[in-house]
Amino acid sequence: MNGSKSVKLLLLMAVIAIVNIVLVSPGLLGFQIGGDSAFQSALVITVWVVSVLALFYGSYVLLFKPPAAKAIQTIQTREDYIDALHHYRNVKVLKNDIALALDQLERIEKKRNALLNVLGQRFEQTELSYKKFMAVIDEVEKLFYLNIRGILNKLGVFAASDFTRMADQPKASQLSGKVAQKKTALYQEYLAYVTGYLEANEEIMLKLDKLLLEISLLGSTDYRDVEEMPCMKEIDMLIKQTKLYKQ
Repeated sequence: MNGSKSVKLLLLMAVIAIVNIVLVSPGLLGFQIGGDSAFQSALVITVWVVSVLALFYGSYVLLFKPPAAKAIQTIQTREDYIDALHHYRNVKVLKNDIALALDQLERIEKKRNALLNVLGQRFEQTELSYKKFMAVIDEVEKLFYLNIRGILNKLGVFAASDFTRMADQPKASQLSGKVAQKKTALYQEYLAYVTGYLEANEEIMLKLDKLLLEISLLGSTDYRDVEEMPCMKEIDMLIKQTKLYKQ
C-alpha cells in the first residue's frame, strides 16, 4: 500500500471514529441504545452498521481493488509507474512479473542513492568526472524506466481480466483448435515481451553494481580515467544500442 492510500485509510478511520464519538458521548449528542427514545436507539444502530460497512468497503477499495489503468502518456513519476503496475498486481498470470517490476523500481532507487553517495565522497559536483558519471547514471536510469514503460505498453493492450481469460483459453471448448492455438501464441508473445523488459532491467542494475564497485576502486579523479573504465564503456554501449531500439 503506498503512502497516499495509507493516509486515506487513516482519514476514513478517523472520520468514522469521530462520528461515533460525537453520537454517543454524554457531553455531545449522548445518544444511547435502550434508552427512552426509540429514535436514538435506531439511529445509533444505523450509524454503527453504516460505519462497519464504510470501513469494510473503504479498506477493500484502498487495499485490494486494482486502481484504474492510467494512460501511458500521463505516466511521468516513479509513483505513477508504481500505481500503473499495481493495476495488474492481482492478475494471477502476471503476479510474479509485476512483483519483480515493483521490486526493481525499489532497487533502482537504492542503487542511484548509493552511487550518488559514493560520487559525493570522491568528487566535487563541479568536477568533470562527477558530471560524466551523473550523465551516464541519468541516461541508464532513463533506459530502466523506458523498459517499465514498455511493460505497461504491452500490458495496456488488454484489460487485466483478458490475461486471465487468455490463460484459460485452451480450456475453452467453443473455439476451434486452430483459433485457440493462435490466441495462446499471441498471449505467450506478450508475456515474452514482459519477461524481456524485466531481464533488460536486471542487466542494467547489474551494470550499476559493477559501476559502483569500479568507482570505489578508482585510483584517480582524472576524467580520462573515467572514460576508460570498463563498466562505463559497457553502459555507454548499452545506451547507444537502446536508442536504436523502439518500444
